[in-house]
Amino acid sequence: MVDTLAVGLAMALIAIGVVGIVISGIRNIINGKSEFKRIAVMIVPVIIFAATYAMSGSFDQAGVATMVVMIGLMVVSIFVTGTRGTFKF
Repeated sequence: MVDTLAVGLAMALIAIGVVGIVISGIRNIINGKSEFKRIAVMIVPVIIFAATYAMSGSFDQAGVATMVVMIGLMVVSIFVTGTRGTFKF
C-alpha cells in the first residue's frame, strides 16, 4: 500500500514538473526569450517514443528503442559536427 502511494506521488510530482516546464517554454516563446527551434528540439524524443510505441505496442520495447535511436542520433551528430569542424564547412 505504501509503495503504491509513494510511486503515485512521485509520478504526480514528475507530471507537475513537466507541466511547469511546458508552460514556461510556451511563455518564453511568446515573450520572445527563446527561439521556437530550440524549444521544438525537446519534442524529438516524444515523437520517436510515439513512433516506436506504435510499431511495437509495448512501453518497455518503445522505451529501449527510443534510447537506442537517441544514442544513434547523438553519435551521428557528433560525427557530423566533428567532420564539419575538420573540413571547415
